[in-house]
Amino acid sequence: MPTNMTLFSINAILILSTDDRTRILTKYYSAPHPPLHAPPGSSYPGANPYPTVKDQKAFEKGLMDKTNKQTSDVILYDNRVVVFKMEGDVMLYVVGGADENEVLLFSVVLALRDSLNILLKTSTDRRTIIENYDLVALAIDEIVDDGIILETDPVIIASRVSKPPAQDMVNMKNIDLSEQGLLNVWEFGKQKLAERMRQGL
Repeated sequence: MPTNMTLFSINAILILSTDDRTRILTKYYSAPHPPLHAPPGSSYPGANPYPTVKDQKAFEKGLMDKTNKQTSDVILYDNRVVVFKMEGDVMLYVVGGADENEVLLFSVVLALRDSLNILLKTSTDRRTIIENYDLVALAIDEIVDDGIILETDPVIIASRVSKPPAQDMVNMKNIDLSEQGLLNVWEFGKQKLAERMRQGL
């Protein structure tokens, strides 16, 4: 049995432009609580492998150079498993540890691609992602939280991002906001308060 069993499987989710090789949206994850036995600055499961922006941009540049001419969807780069998909003029990357399951990471990149296709009406390109940045960021947050995979079904992800849950919405049709309705509410409140005062609560 491996000693480093952890739920933290995603180190980063990247959306990069293939035209000018710029970052559109990048999220790097680290475990919220490092293990007690891990010395400061050490690598542990769930640690952010690229803590500074300079390290992140260097990793992204090298990753774009490496995947630019690749025909496969899975590579090993910088001792990390990277799965990726090209959509229009953007590349979607999911980065995991070297010992991470490629099928699991691939299901995350497919969930991201398919949920963006649903949310953005099948036009996943740089301009559309920037115009709908809030939906894209929420979709990524629904898929992964602090490196832990939460959901991989694109229909569920899109439904959570695009509309509020029905049980949280107040049904305004049954509320009487007329003067008589407000007087009824006032009388009801007075009665309940009087009952509680009589009971000594």
